[in-house]
Amino acid sequence: MQLQRRDLLALLGAACAPAVWAQSAFPSKALRIVVPFGAGGVADLTARTVGQKLSQTLGQPVVIENKPGAGGVGAADTVAKAAPDGHTLLLMSNASAVTATLFNKLPYDTVKDFTPVSTLGFFDIAVVTASESKFKTLGEVLAYAKAHPGQLNVGSINIGSTQNLAAELFKSNAGVDMQIVPFNGTPAVVNALRGGQIDVAVEIVSPIMGQIKGGALRALAITDSTRSALLPEVPTTQEAGLPRYQASSWNALAVPSGTPKDVVARLHREIAAALSDPEVSKKLRELNIEPRSMSPEQTATFLQAEIRRWGDVIVKANIPRQ
Repeated sequence: MQLQRRDLLALLGAACAPAVWAQSAFPSKALRIVVPFGAGGVADLTARTVGQKLSQTLGQPVVIENKPGAGGVGAADTVAKAAPDGHTLLLMSNASAVTATLFNKLPYDTVKDFTPVSTLGFFDIAVVTASESKFKTLGEVLAYAKAHPGQLNVGSINIGSTQNLAAELFKSNAGVDMQIVPFNGTPAVVNALRGGQIDVAVEIVSPIMGQIKGGALRALAITDSTRSALLPEVPTTQEAGLPRYQASSWNALAVPSGTPKDVVARLHREIAAALSDPEVSKKLRELNIEPRSMSPEQTATFLQAEIRRWGDVIVKANIPRQ
């Protein structure tokens, strides 16, 4: 009887061993977050801030690999082809949703080849003008555009960028004829504003916060549905005369499709905990990023909605596919 009991215990132990092994197998090596932007930008700093915390809680190094260019296609393709074991993650953004429509052919399927894990944060976009501008409110801009069709010049960075598409969405929602003028970067947009070549611009707040705080630029409206914590006195576009207009930029993390569900769940728990950490939250808010975690299912639904939304903007603006 005793022998049978020992045998039974041994069998039970053997049966439980694979489950214990599977649970402890992840992570078994360093994690890699592939960022489709250069070092020092908002996306890179977000990944590094969250990655540092993940390294502490997961007990493995988290390496940030910057792979800018080509609308993030190269970075996404790298992750899509990586082993689906949770050790390689992609930093997704608005660009991930945009390229799904903007590019005629991608080496991956944005929806089918990735499993979103969680959003990381959302950051504000603003309609701004030069401090010397005659426009003091967004209402004045809209009134001028209606009275002078085709004469209002709205600046943004490159065609197909989040800022450019937000400007096109602004034009569509305003229902007026205005010129969208693209530039090759934020400094060029700021110089054009201050030089009077454009009337207003649509830009992410973070890189121009210094000019706004320093008085060189005036923020007329925040394009999100809520006011910015860093610019609480600036109304939203919805408050300022465009009730149907909303646009914000975001970052998220995803893994290759086929990654085990328990690994995705573990990553989500650790990311959500990292975003709730007071120190991480403080660092992100200093970058004008609102930390916000969504479940894998919510993030997947959100991504698909963003693809549809920006796809509609691209079609309406007649932006040529690449």
